[in-house]
Amino acid sequence: MTQVMVKGSNTPLDAHGIRAVLRWTPAPGSPDVDASVLLLGSDGKVRSDADFVFYNEPRHPSGLARHLPKSRVAEGLTDTVEVDLAALESGPGGVDRVVIAASCDGGPFRQVQDLCVLLYDTGGSAQVPVITFEVRPDTGYETALNCGELYRKDGGWKFRALGQGYETGLVGLATEFGIAVDDVEGGDSDRTAVPAATAPPTVSPAALSPAPRTSQDSQATAPHVPEPEPTSAYGYPLQAPSPGHVPAQPAYGYPQPVAAAAPPPPVHQQPQQSYPAYGYPQPVAASAAAGDGSGFTLPPQGPQFQPGR
Repeated sequence: MTQVMVKGSNTPLDAHGIRAVLRWTPAPGSPDVDASVLLLGSDGKVRSDADFVFYNEPRHPSGLARHLPKSRVAEGLTDTVEVDLAALESGPGGVDRVVIAASCDGGPFRQVQDLCVLLYDTGGSAQVPVITFEVRPDTGYETALNCGELYRKDGGWKFRALGQGYETGLVGLATEFGIAVDDVEGGDSDRTAVPAATAPPTVSPAALSPAPRTSQDSQATAPHVPEPEPTSAYGYPLQAPSPGHVPAQPAYGYPQPVAAAAPPPPVHQQPQQSYPAYGYPQPVAASAAAGDGSGFTLPPQGPQFQPGR
C-alpha cells in the first residue's frame, strides 16, 4: 500500500534498499530536472566527494548508491537514484543519513510541473511505490531542492519529507553538506573541490550575440557585387550601343515609330509581259489579229475551218 506524505512528515521504512524516483510533467520552455543523492556521516557532512552521486558521478565506489538514466513514463519524465540501505555502515565513519535531492537546469522550480518523489522497495514490487511525496518549493525560485532524507532511527531507517530549496543550485546544495567549491581567485588547497560538472559552464547571451557594427565597418566588410551584364533573351551578351542609338521596341502587332528620314523615291512599275496561266490560252494582241503585216500567221487549221470548204 502506498503512503502519501506531506511536507515535514516522516515514516519508518521496512526495506533493504530504496529506489527514489523523481517524476515531473515536461512542458515547452520548462527546465530539465536531475536527481542526485548525498551520503552523510554522523556529523551531517559527506565523508568525501565520492559520497555525492549525480549525473556526472553516477556510481559510488562502494556500489551502494547509483544514478540511473532518465526514462519516459505515461505520467511524464523520471530520473532515478538507488541506495542499498542494508549495506550502509553506521556509526563513526559510516553513513547515518541519505539526502535525496533534485536540481533543475534552465530555470527555477516554479516552472516545473507536477514534481513528486516516489520511493520503491528494491526488494518488492517495481510497479507500486511505498511512499509518494508531492514536492512544492517554498518560493518557486529555487534551482535545487532537498526533497527528503533517509535517516537512521532506533536501529532502522525512516523517511522525512522536506522540500527545502536553494536558489544557488546544485553548488549551494553541495556546499550545505560539506562539498566546498574552489574559489576561482585562489582558495585553500586543503578544501575539497566540487566536481567540475556540479557547476556546468554557461555562455552569456552577449557572447552569443554579434557585436554591434558601425556604418564604416559595414562598408569595409561588405562584399563587392558586380553589376549584371546586360544580355539578350538568349543569354548572349549584347554589343555596346552606338551613340544616338534608340533601342527597338518589341513589335507584337503595335505600330512602330517612324524614323525622321527622307521618304524613299517612288517606284514606277512597268506592265510585265503576261506569262502562261497554267495551260490556259492567252489573249492575242489586237494588232496581230488585224493582220497588220507584223508577220503573225495562224497555225494550220483543219479543213472544216478553211474558206471555201
